[in-house]
Amino acid sequence: MNRCAQLSLAATVAAMFAALAPTAASAQTTASDGQALQRNFPQQALRGTIVFFAPPAIALNGTNTQMAPSYRVHGTDNLLVMSARLSGLKATVDYTTDLQGMVREVWILTPAEAAKTWPTTAAQAAAWTFDAIAQTWTKP
Repeated sequence: MNRCAQLSLAATVAAMFAALAPTAASAQTTASDGQALQRNFPQQALRGTIVFFAPPAIALNGTNTQMAPSYRVHGTDNLLVMSARLSGLKATVDYTTDLQGMVREVWILTPAEAAKTWPTTAAQAAAWTFDAIAQTWTKP
């Protein structure tokens, strides 16, 4: 066996072990000390109450509407939730909309996140001050 073949075999074996090795979860919701990690929501996100029907139908703040074609729903663990698990669910959420006003991205909130003050309208978001690090809004 020549040297090139040995190096190629060694590289292949190393790549296999690297692919099979466990990796840290990127959506980890608790730190090693047991404290909950903070999720970061975009400044343009608004707070609302949502009821999921058969996709893409939803009721947002009591108004029937639809999700955008490219919608994503993040669970309380920040992992994506498939639409089959959402039907019939009612939750307090932070959400963003696309250019047509359809709901594009949704974060289902934990009780601690829902307890924080967050704007429910674009007018409130324009008048309030947002601290992106602390993920808090301050009313004027």
